[in-house]
Amino acid sequence: VFRKLVPVQGDIILPSLGIYAEDATTLISTVSVVFHAAATVKFDEALKLSLQMNVLGTKRLVELCHKMTKLVAVVHVSTAYCNCDRGEVKEMVYPPPIDPYKLIQLIDWMDDETFNYLTPKLIGTRPNTYTYTKALAEHVLVQEAGSLPLAIVRPSIVAAAWREPLPGWVDNLNGPTGLIVGAGKGMLRTLHCRGELVADLIPVDIPINLLIVTAWHTATHRQSELRVYNCVSGMERPVRWGEINKHGISALRRNAMNDVVWYPNLHFTHHKTLNTIAVLLQHWLPAYLMDAAARLVGKRPIMVRIAQKLDRAAACLEYFTTHEWCFSNDNVQNLWSTLSEVDQHTFNFALSALHWPTYMEQYCLGTKRYVMKEELATLPSARKHLSKMWWVRQAWRVLVVLVAWRLVMLKSRAARRAWYGLFRLMVRLLTYFPILNRI
Repeated sequence: VFRKLVPVQGDIILPSLGIYAEDATTLISTVSVVFHAAATVKFDEALKLSLQMNVLGTKRLVELCHKMTKLVAVVHVSTAYCNCDRGEVKEMVYPPPIDPYKLIQLIDWMDDETFNYLTPKLIGTRPNTYTYTKALAEHVLVQEAGSLPLAIVRPSIVAAAWREPLPGWVDNLNGPTGLIVGAGKGMLRTLHCRGELVADLIPVDIPINLLIVTAWHTATHRQSELRVYNCVSGMERPVRWGEINKHGISALRRNAMNDVVWYPNLHFTHHKTLNTIAVLLQHWLPAYLMDAAARLVGKRPIMVRIAQKLDRAAACLEYFTTHEWCFSNDNVQNLWSTLSEVDQHTFNFALSALHWPTYMEQYCLGTKRYVMKEELATLPSARKHLSKMWWVRQAWRVLVVLVAWRLVMLKSRAARRAWYGLFRLMVRLLTYFPILNRI
C-alpha cells in the first residue's frame, strides 16, 4: 500500500496551495478522486487563520479540481455543527451567516488585532470560529463547484475507532479524548454539562467508510444536485452524556491510567455559576496546593499548567455539552441501502450493532495505550496505585466531615447545645440496656 503513496508538499494557506508546478501537473493529469479534509479543527483558532485555511483553502482546492482531467468525485469533509445555530439540521447547505467572499477580501489588508476585535460580532451566536468558517466553506463550495462531481460529509463529534484499524484506536487529544485523559488521571472532576442531552459521538472509522462509499456513489451516480451526508449517531444509536460519563468512569476505574493524582470521579453541573465554584475548589485549589508542595521538595510544578489546559478544553466543549440538535440523515440511510451485503460488511457505516458500554471500555483503553503511550502490561501496578488513591479519597472525606463538624461546634452555640443534649440522651438510654453497662 505504501508504495502507492506519493507525498506532495503543499500548504492550503498559500496561493495555489503551495504546490510546485511539476506536482500540480501530475495531480491534474492523474487524480480521479479528491477527499478534502485539510482544515484547522481548533475551536479557538484566530478567525483570520481559520478563514485562510477553512474557506480560502477550500476555494483554492476547488480551483485545482476544475483543472483535473480525470476527476470523477470530490468529497468535502465538513462538520455536523457548521449549522449549530439551528436546532434541526437537515442534509442541505444553508445560507451563510455572511458573504464569505467579503471576508476573504479582508484577509489581504486587515491586521490580526482588528480581526480578533471583530470576531465576536462576526460569529454571532455560533460558539467558535471553527463552526463559523466551516459553514462559510460549504457556501463557497456551492458557488465554485459548477459541474464538479461534489458531495459533502458532515461528521459530528469524532471519537476513537470502533473496529478499524483497531478497537479504541485514537491518536490525538481532540474532543472527548482530552476529557477522558483528564478524568482518568483524576484531574478533571467537574464539567458544565447536561447529562440528559444526547452526546452525538461518532467513531472515526464510521465517517472514513462513509467518505469512501460517498466517493464511489458520486462517481458512479452523477447527480444534478449537491448531496450532503450527516454522519451522526443520535438518529440511529443515541446515547446521553450521563451514560457516556457513567460508562467512561467505570472503564477508567477498571483500567486505570498510570500515576493518577486522584480517584476518577467526574460530576456534571447544570448551572454555570455552580460549575465555576466547583472548578475553583476541585481543580484550581488542588493544583496550586500540589504545585506549592512540589516546589518545597524541589520538583517542577506542573499542575496549574495542566489545570489551565483542562479549563480551555472544557470551555471549548461546553457549548456542545449543554445543547442538543436533531440531525437528519436520510441521505446516509439511502446510501447504505444501495450497498451489497459484502460492501456493507467491508465499508460499514451503520451503527445498529454499536454497544456503547463496550465502546467506551475500548475508548478508554485506547486512550491509555495510543495517546498516553502506557502499555497494557502496566495495568496491575496502575490498579494497585488506584486502590491506594481510593483510600486517600475516603480519608479525605472523613477529614472534611470532621473539620466541618469542628468548625460548626466552635461557631454555633446552638449546635453545641444540641450535640451535648444528644450525648446526654445517648448516655441515659444506656441505662435501659444493662448488658451495655458492662461493656
